[in-house]
Amino acid sequence: MELITAVRFLRSDLYSVLSKELGVDISTELLTLAFTHRSFAYESGAKETNERLEFLGDSVLGLVVTEELYLRFPDLDESRLSPLRSGIVNMRALADIARTLELGKYIRLGKGEEVTGGRDKNSLLADALEAVIGAVYIESGFARASTVVRALIATTLESAVAKGAGLDGKTALQELTASLGKGVPEYVVSETGPDHDKSFSAKALVAGIEISQGEGKSKREAEQVAARLAYETLKPDTPTL
Repeated sequence: MELITAVRFLRSDLYSVLSKELGVDISTELLTLAFTHRSFAYESGAKETNERLEFLGDSVLGLVVTEELYLRFPDLDESRLSPLRSGIVNMRALADIARTLELGKYIRLGKGEEVTGGRDKNSLLADALEAVIGAVYIESGFARASTVVRALIATTLESAVAKGAGLDGKTALQELTASLGKGVPEYVVSETGPDHDKSFSAKALVAGIEISQGEGKSKREAEQVAARLAYETLKPDTPTL
């Protein structure tokens, strides 16, 4: 019993650092749940995982980003706002934000995920970030969660806007490859994970050669990420997507 109490104390002390970074107090119990991956739950017999909080956080994140873009770019229509949002709310971008918060060290993983580098997997980091956002919403409500999300995405948003992420990546890449006489890009997509939590990976091929690879929570998102990366690779001397 003393060991369990000591572990809880250490965890609480560790979480206090994260709470300070986020600027909001979140209970130890809720953060513990936010970092409980299903592999840990399966091996330890825990009843709950972070998937419900992730589901909630994904919705909160999507709404806040959508509102931010809607207010910030009143002259852009849906066809421009949607890919711009995808440039911000995608697995890779969310994982990078999670890395700045060092969320990998908090995630509770099963032995299999641990030995295969789960703490630095884009999918697990993005899921953990969304679960934390869900926890902030539960603990402090939408207004506070909105403030936290806006702070977290600020750099990513500016970067996406600077790179012109509001443009459709696949269209831009196709126009570029056509101008280079390399034909139409092709995409090879693979998927992993259970039906309720799939992750997609897309390879962008130009003239049969793999140029880049993108990840996402949908086939479309993965292809768009791969297309933007390929565009940057093939035309690095110009403003990119």
